[in-house]
Amino acid sequence: MMSGRWMMLRSWLLLAPLLAVMTFIIGWPLAKTVGVSFTDAKLIGGDVNWVGTDNFARVLSSGMFWNVVWTTVRFVLISVTAEFAIGLGAALLLDQKFIGRNLLRALLILPWALPTVVNATMWRLIYNPDFGAFNALLTQTGLIDSYRSWLGEPGSALLAVCLADVWKNFPLVTLIALAALQSVPRELHAAAVIDGAGPWSRFRAVVLPYLIGPLTVAIVLRTIEAFKVFDIIWVMTRGGPANSTKTVSMLVYEQAFSFQKAGIGASVALVMVLVSSLLIAGYVGLLRRQGEFR
Repeated sequence: MMSGRWMMLRSWLLLAPLLAVMTFIIGWPLAKTVGVSFTDAKLIGGDVNWVGTDNFARVLSSGMFWNVVWTTVRFVLISVTAEFAIGLGAALLLDQKFIGRNLLRALLILPWALPTVVNATMWRLIYNPDFGAFNALLTQTGLIDSYRSWLGEPGSALLAVCLADVWKNFPLVTLIALAALQSVPRELHAAAVIDGAGPWSRFRAVVLPYLIGPLTVAIVLRTIEAFKVFDIIWVMTRGGPANSTKTVSMLVYEQAFSFQKAGIGASVALVMVLVSSLLIAGYVGLLRRQGEFR
């Protein structure tokens, strides 16, 4: 019994430095944000007064906040759905044997490895209304008659940003799915072919059970990251035009740094933390159901 308690104590002692660092890096800023959210603090100077839950009431009753939330939800749905579909299709293709497969697998890493700011700047040039390659491609193929400002029109700006985000992040889904496909026993494929199963039947009965777990993890991780999106939209549109691409993260930045309303910004940030915590709880729950956690 004493040996078991000593092992437990030693484990906590070994973890103590890490826990102290995490508390300082994560716990203290989070506690500070919670405290600021209940005040009317400005970012620089000014008196600080306790306002209780007024900041949260103002945020949750604001039409702008809910418009931004809806924009964020649309961005998440469009981006994650497209990344899942394209990533799975690319993984199934790269799992086949053909000449140049290894080269394509290596090239697949490039979009994901590209820094987000570089990726966003590149797509801004592609969408340029005067000399952009996207307009040139569509006009030369006859899909549009004249060049358009894809990032300057509220109806197309969000979709344009989603396309840039999908191009960068679908390789992550592909790599996870491809790794899962490598674990499917070839004997099962051969047995299914002998039994006369077609491609769809083989995919549904043989391949899909091995893909569900890894793809679920990939989708949840991408959903969490997409919900927190800031950098790619900031570089490409600054949240415009007419706030059509403004996300919750950008609203936090705007309130806290542009308008100097640290209290409002902190309250919006805490709402984000709550939503992210719910997503993470769902993620951990899925891992437990798959036997990853005990």
